[in-house]
Amino acid sequence: MSEQTMLAAVVTGFGGPEQVALAEVPAPRPEAGQLRVKVTAAGLNPVDGAVRAGVFGGAGQRLGLGWDVSGEIDEIGAGVSGWNTGDRVVGLHYGPVKPLGTHAQYVVLDATAVAAAPATVDAVTAAGLPLAGLTAARAVDLLELAPGSSVLITGAAGVVGGFAVQLAARAGLVVTALAGADDEEYVRSLGATGFVRRGEAPAGPVDGVLDAAVLGEAALGSVRDGGVYVGLIPNHAPAAERGVRVVEQEVAADGEHLARLVALVDAGALTLRVAETFPLGEAAKAHAHLGTPGVRGRIILTA
Repeated sequence: MSEQTMLAAVVTGFGGPEQVALAEVPAPRPEAGQLRVKVTAAGLNPVDGAVRAGVFGGAGQRLGLGWDVSGEIDEIGAGVSGWNTGDRVVGLHYGPVKPLGTHAQYVVLDATAVAAAPATVDAVTAAGLPLAGLTAARAVDLLELAPGSSVLITGAAGVVGGFAVQLAARAGLVVTALAGADDEEYVRSLGATGFVRRGEAPAGPVDGVLDAAVLGEAALGSVRDGGVYVGLIPNHAPAAERGVRVVEQEVAADGEHLARLVALVDAGALTLRVAETFPLGEAAKAHAHLGTPGVRGRIILTA
């Protein structure tokens, strides 16, 4: 393969994992304000499965996959300062409809979308941080609850939910985790002081809900009058009722915020969890694994 091309996981039609193909494409080059990262590892997120299934449109186009990246800077665009080639970074490549994503050998990102990689975990583990971590952090911020307030976090054993439990507990909130019965010990280890089994409701109303499991109205019903509900998927929140403030987060490629999460990882205050790794050439197999019940942690592709 020439220096001008690279391998990337893409889809050109919608459907199941069989739609994911490995293509040889021109390697991207950074423009002003951008960096090129040689990919070491990249997270596989549920949003990638949604892109593959056509949820976001883009019919007739070649669509790249992947939002998370961990790797090394290998080329720097004009006007970028503070970075050097060889620097280890993590970053977020925002956007569901794009010709190339992070499931590739190289990716170009805005310099503002990356942060120095954690020093205390390897590149594979670090690849699971950007999308889920930024999503959870923004959702906890949007709760706008004072320390001592109660919050129910649904899907607490998932990647986003697990980050949210840790960040909410760190913010001084009293966390009740909703998850499967087998996950109680795990979510309590993250900082939850209360636990509710999936399919059940908390004993009493809570000040806020962070709905990582996208339960919608069922989760909203657990919020006290005048409380807050935070949803994680734009345009999927239930209608407000009883004075409950209903808000939705939408993640952003924010390198400064990501750097704060990296600092928490290095301080031992934010735990990362990898479920399984696949080489880039087995991206379709990884997508098939994405839908397997009971997967705990992020699936990672290695370039």
